[in-house]
Amino acid sequence: MTMVVAAETPPLAADAAGVFRVGNTRVTLDTIVGAFCDGATAEEIAEQYPAISLGQVYATIAYYLAHTVEVNDYLQLREQRAAEVREANERIFDPAGIRARLIARRAGQGPA
Repeated sequence: MTMVVAAETPPLAADAAGVFRVGNTRVTLDTIVGAFCDGATAEEIAEQYPAISLGQVYATIAYYLAHTVEVNDYLQLREQRAAEVREANERIFDPAGIRARLIARRAGQGPA
């Protein structure tokens, strides 16, 4: 039996918004890299996200380790974009006092 070694494409694809996801799932590159950097093993990540296989987790981690600078740049851009969206939402929907407003609203509705 002859073994053929071939380069494999990482199981990552960008969606319409430019977010990289693993395979055809909703699990993002951000999620896998974040869990890995927080100390989770590939097995723990695969267990936590059953939509992706252990092989996909390992392939994604391998891609991250081989392209750390590019992936970290991508993740930093995603964090900046998230902060911009959060700030825009907070300008529209003032978060100050939200807990008190929600409690008051619930109290006005009677027993749940």
